Amino acid sequence: MIQEPKGKFVKIRCKCKNEQVVFGKAATPVHCLVCGEVLGTPTGGKTKFTVHPLEILK
Repeated sequence: MIQEPKGKFVKIRCKCKNEQVVFGKAATPVHCLVCGEVLGTPTGGKTKFTVHPLEILK
């Protein structure tokens, strides 16, 4: 039996209107690819996002 991963991908939007898809359990800080602002920080489990997620992807 193959287990499915518990982590999901999350679509987020930065204040500069850039949308990007990131892993919900990131091990490193998540930065905007356009302006460089920190969008999420790792907590040892799920990522704590500073912006609201737009969509949870499977």
